[in-house]
Amino acid sequence: MTTTLDPTTRLPLPTSDPTIFSAETDIDDLSARWRAQAQLEPVGGAEMRGVDARAQRLGTPGEALMEEAGTAVAAAAKALMVSTDRSLSSLVLILCGPGNNGGDGLVAARHLAAQGIGSEVVLLSSSGKPSTPDATRNWERLDGIDLVNRVTTARESDVALYFNGIERAGLVIDALLGTGVSGDLREPVRTAVDVIVRARQGQVPVLAVDTPTAVDLSTGRPSNPVLRADVTVTFHRPKDGLATKLGKLLAGRVLVAPIGIPLLADRI
Repeated sequence: MTTTLDPTTRLPLPTSDPTIFSAETDIDDLSARWRAQAQLEPVGGAEMRGVDARAQRLGTPGEALMEEAGTAVAAAAKALMVSTDRSLSSLVLILCGPGNNGGDGLVAARHLAAQGIGSEVVLLSSSGKPSTPDATRNWERLDGIDLVNRVTTARESDVALYFNGIERAGLVIDALLGTGVSGDLREPVRTAVDVIVRARQGQVPVLAVDTPTAVDLSTGRPSNPVLRADVTVTFHRPKDGLATKLGKLLAGRVLVAPIGIPLLADRI
C-alpha cells in the first residue's frame, strides 16, 4: 500500500494507515497517532467550511475528503469499542442526517464492515436518499454489503422504535447534523437525539462525527435537545466551539483526524 501523507502534519491519511484498525488499537493509541493534528491552531465552523471549499476548488474532491473522514470515524468507533470492552460482534447503530455529516457515517459503515463489524444505518431523509452528491454515492456503495442493514425514514415514530433494546447496541454513532443549526431541532432528528441520549444512559458508548449534533463549532452553543458524546472525531484542525467549557462537556474526548487538506487551502 502506498502511504499518502497529510500535507500539513505529514501524518498518514486514514485510508493509508492500516495501524489505526489493528486489533489492539484503543482510543489512547488513536489519540497518540493523531496528536500532531490536535496540536494545530483551532478554527471555527465558518473558517473550516472555507478551508473545505478552497480544498475542493484547488482540486481535492469532496468525495476524497469524505472518504478520509469516514475512515477516521470507523477507526475511532472500533477503538472506542476496544477501550470500553464492547464486543466487536455487537451491532453499531449509525444515525445519519441527509447531508455530508451523514455521508461520513455512511463511509464509516462500509469500513466497519471491512473490519467484520456490523451496523444498522438509519438515514433520516424525506426523499429516501441523501441530499448531497458525495453522500448519495456513499449510500449507494453500501449496496450488497451483508454486514450493513440500511433503513431510511423521515418519521419520528420509526426512529422511536430504536428506543427498544438500545442498550444492546455495541456503539452509537451520531452522524446527524454538523454545525449551522441552532435552537430547537425538528423531527425526526429530535427523536434521534433522544435515542442517543437514552443509549448513553444505558452505558452504550456514543461517538459523534465532527461535533455532537448541532453543537456550534465556533461557539459551543448547543441545540435543543442536546446529547453528550463519549468521543468526538473532528477533522483537520481542532475547533473553537469544542474547546469552550460547554463544548468540552458535550464533545467528550476530542480526536482530530487528518483528511488531506492542501496547504494552499489551509489559510486561517
